[in-house]
Amino acid sequence: MSQSAQDIRNRLLVARLPAMPQILLKLLELCQADESGMAELAKLIANDAGMTAKVLSVANSAAYHRGSGKVGLLQSLTTLGSDMIKTLVISESVFQTFNGFPHSGANDLRNFWKHALTTAVLAREIARRMDYPQLEEAYLAGLLHDVGRLALLAAAPTEYGVNFLAQDSDFLCTVEQQTLQISHAEAGAWLIERWNFDSFMADSILYHHEAAARVDSAHALIRIVHLAHQLASQDGDAPLAEGAGSLCTISDEDLLVIHQGADVQVKKAAAYLGIDLSGASDKAPPSAYVPPAPAVDAVQLRLTEEVRNMTLAAEMGQSFSRQKGEAQMLDVVRQNARILFNLEETFVLLLDASGESLVGVSVGEQRQRLAGFAVSLAVGGGMAEAALQRRMVFLSRESGPLSLAEEQLLRIFGCECLACIPLVAGGRCLGMLVAGVPAWQVADLKRRERFLQAFGAQAASSLEAASRERGEIDRRVASVTQEHLLNSRRVVHEVNNPLAIIKNYLGVLDDKLQRQEAVTGELSILHEEIDRVGNIMNEFVGAKPKVQAISTDVNRVVNDLVRLFRESRFLPPSVQIVARMPAQASEIEGPVDALKQILVNLIKNAVEALPKGGSIAITNAGRVQREGRDFIALSVQDNGPGVPPEVLAKLFTPVKSSKPGENRGIGLSIVQGLVQKLKGEIGCSSTGSGTVFEILLPARSVAVQRAAPEPVRNEA
Repeated sequence: MSQSAQDIRNRLLVARLPAMPQILLKLLELCQADESGMAELAKLIANDAGMTAKVLSVANSAAYHRGSGKVGLLQSLTTLGSDMIKTLVISESVFQTFNGFPHSGANDLRNFWKHALTTAVLAREIARRMDYPQLEEAYLAGLLHDVGRLALLAAAPTEYGVNFLAQDSDFLCTVEQQTLQISHAEAGAWLIERWNFDSFMADSILYHHEAAARVDSAHALIRIVHLAHQLASQDGDAPLAEGAGSLCTISDEDLLVIHQGADVQVKKAAAYLGIDLSGASDKAPPSAYVPPAPAVDAVQLRLTEEVRNMTLAAEMGQSFSRQKGEAQMLDVVRQNARILFNLEETFVLLLDASGESLVGVSVGEQRQRLAGFAVSLAVGGGMAEAALQRRMVFLSRESGPLSLAEEQLLRIFGCECLACIPLVAGGRCLGMLVAGVPAWQVADLKRRERFLQAFGAQAASSLEAASRERGEIDRRVASVTQEHLLNSRRVVHEVNNPLAIIKNYLGVLDDKLQRQEAVTGELSILHEEIDRVGNIMNEFVGAKPKVQAISTDVNRVVNDLVRLFRESRFLPPSVQIVARMPAQASEIEGPVDALKQILVNLIKNAVEALPKGGSIAITNAGRVQREGRDFIALSVQDNGPGVPPEVLAKLFTPVKSSKPGENRGIGLSIVQGLVQKLKGEIGCSSTGSGTVFEILLPARSVAVQRAAPEPVRNEA
């Protein structure tokens, strides 16, 4: 469809064309219901004050009323009869609608009304002779068959003003197509569809100028309106063509009677409606006027089109970029293709991750059977070549052999040709917009090929930006997910430590209770470990942990842990553990739970490094200075087989451990994190005769430390 053809349709959309009165639509429903009668008609008319007034005025006219008093609505309906009432309601509704068209009041509508009423009367009589069950529908279709002329006058008064008064002929349709790229028959059918008439009425209006042979087997209403229009367009004194009524199986004699009786009924209907037809037949309407083609500067026209295309392309790019997500953006691309190029049926294929196939994407109202459709670039064919060469192609059965995928698309779209528009960004084809188009549209699309290529480039750029944004979001989500997973593993790992101690101590507690020994110390340890579990969980969910002292007595914590590991049966019988503490007090800056977590993880690692037994030593070397700062130097040493060099190089990095369990391999990374949180340092050295972890933790100021207890040497 050309730009001007699209333009007149856009102008029809915004021309403020009137809506069909609801009373007319409801009347048609009543007429199609076999059981409807006078009561239903009375109820319908009584709801419309204007229609009630019209019925009363006709019923009280000299043609029907002989008495001195005025008759009311119910008596009027009885007087007029259902057929006359239906004709009045239909005619008055159409009359009101026609007068609501813009610019209709500024033109002489006498010839228009005479032709419309004549066609309506003839259509009803032809329908009666054919035993067509819906006489009112035939009458209404005749009234509306030229409504497209009013629509074109409303949408294009300057271009169509002269030809509105022209003779309604096939030549008029040709001129309308040349000047507006749409005939009044097409415009009328479009309007009828917008009014939602549930019948063949739109088709009867669309085809009323077709050759009789083309509608010979069409629906009865189409043939009725076609024949009625031909009779109404014929001079009353001219003889009818022989066999003219065969289209509706009516003899020439009967058709002549229908034709000759129409004039009286038309005048009667016009009188009831208050339409003045005087002088309508005095002068034959002129032939349609073909305006001279304006002089066109081809260069200027091309420049104007290029500037417009550049402006539209820039606006499209902004429109695409405003969309949220790939699916929404692709749907907007398809909508713009429909508006700008009249590409009604479109399908989007995107290059897959391998770069070897174009895969269909289901967006918007696209048919579900197109989802998953794929075109292999390796197989070849027009679409594959278009993608590889990044150029636009038109494919049809006449253009050469088609691939199976291309044959499928032609059949799915039900069209004659495929327009394949590559989506190219940065010299790379990201996909293809495929449209099913009729053959007549190809020439116009080829003329606008540069604009179509620019359209595809804008879509591809927005697609690439959306892909980058989606990739960044995916990376962020993956990072957050990984961090959450790691934190979860750390929590599970750390919670398992106090839970293991609690579990073992419950066994000790059970033994002491059986021997009726005091369990105060054990209960105290259980309480501490349960509190530690709570603090770990609170830290994980971001809750404020239980407030702890800002300093910790290292000697006490080490001695308590050594006793805990011995008494809780956590150590195998073949493993010995000793604590070597200095005489002076050793306090660090930091909470007790942090130091416990560090040491428990290191002791557990040492135990696991001694499957055949051995010894573990925890040593407090006292205060040391590093770069002007005081630290407490701790070490955890075992005499196991040592750590392989390749493992030692990545010792504090979370890795997949060979140890059983889902959360193994992260204990040392947790230890390093805790040491760094305390602003300390940790290192490890290992040989074939053992491994030692050396830890420096910030020492508390000597001035504020309490006196240390007697030196303790806790050995087993």
